[in-house]
Amino acid sequence: MEWWAILLILFCALMFLLIIGMPIAFSFLTINVVGAYVFWNGSVGWSQLILSVLDSINHFTILPVPLFVLMGEIMFRSGIAGKQMDVLDSWIGRVPGRLSLMAVGGGALFATLTGSAMAGTAMLGKILVPDMEARGYKKPMTLGPILGSGGLAIMIPPSALGVLLAALANFSVGKFLVAILIPGLIMAFLYAIYIIVRCMIQPELAPPYKKETISLFLKIKLTLIYIFPLTAIIFSVIGLIFLGVATPTESAALGTLVAFILAAMYRGLSWDIVKGSLQSTLMTTVMMFMILTGSAAFSQLLAFTGASSGLIEFATAFDVSPIVIVICMQIVLLLLGTFMEPLSIMMLTVPIFFPIIEELGLPIFWFGAVMLLNMQMASTTPPFGLGLFVMKGVAPKGTTIGDIYRSALPFLCCDAIAMGLMLAFPAIVLWLPMFMGE
Repeated sequence: MEWWAILLILFCALMFLLIIGMPIAFSFLTINVVGAYVFWNGSVGWSQLILSVLDSINHFTILPVPLFVLMGEIMFRSGIAGKQMDVLDSWIGRVPGRLSLMAVGGGALFATLTGSAMAGTAMLGKILVPDMEARGYKKPMTLGPILGSGGLAIMIPPSALGVLLAALANFSVGKFLVAILIPGLIMAFLYAIYIIVRCMIQPELAPPYKKETISLFLKIKLTLIYIFPLTAIIFSVIGLIFLGVATPTESAALGTLVAFILAAMYRGLSWDIVKGSLQSTLMTTVMMFMILTGSAAFSQLLAFTGASSGLIEFATAFDVSPIVIVICMQIVLLLLGTFMEPLSIMMLTVPIFFPIIEELGLPIFWFGAVMLLNMQMASTTPPFGLGLFVMKGVAPKGTTIGDIYRSALPFLCCDAIAMGLMLAFPAIVLWLPMFMGE
């Protein structure tokens, strides 16, 4: 059977299972089990499938995933986030859209502590939206900034999705987490510029209000109490990886330990919080690891049948610039993002795209960062982005899904600008990892 026919059969079968509502992990498991039997010589193929599943999760590089998730759960449930936002609010002056800018600042800060876009969106929504509504902020300046800023957790380390992408594509987790830092900060900068400019043009979207002034001494005191200690987590996770002192797994373990200590110091740690955090971490990790095992088996299935090599030959046969192929890949990812969630998209495309990128001789860190940004966009892309539904859950009564869609679009445009900069200037991604210790 020709490679393209095998590829078409596998993808059509997969899409059918997804359309009828089967969960993504079980859809891939079904395809892998049937495909292994058909293409890997019957029951012998099942033995190979089991070995592939075990090998995909039996290595050190994916251990940061549950640790980053646990760290985010503790920070989210212990109530530290609310104190951080109060301190940030005291430092922001009388600028247009100050509460929306707080969402951006808070999103960037939470991103370095949680690693979860869904947790970041939920946190910002619960803390900021009621105050925004009370002060007359309109939906484009309440929902939009929180949707965009919550997604920064995907692009600013520690990123659980970034760790999974590195594990799926089989490249250095530590260098990749450092590589995505500058693109994530550029996205936050673009969000802030957009908010300020739009609020200057349409001040009715974010009416100014009087804010009780706080003395400089009190601001510094609150910062030292509630913000400065959090730099211990940031340094534990990002700084130690950058300096080459610790592996991502060691940094994740240390960061989680520091998160527990800080939660206890701020009197936000209890048995119920620990129990809830561990249960949520277990559920999220099992789901992620099931998807990871399915992706590894699916990748081997494509390779064994010749579908991967055939697709690589087909993609590289065109007499076009490699950047054109990369752009076409991003368009495919954007289209998939309108109806699939990021983990599913990664599981589907990593086994196909990364061999092509390696064959073209392009930097895999760079392509990985661009792809991860695309996954961030997928979480806020109508109609089925997960971030949109999280926002619907925490939005004020009367907010329609249409309001959320319209609010998300300008921030998706900011993401597209950031992606264009990364495509045009790969050094944005590749510069920082060059200074890392080995």
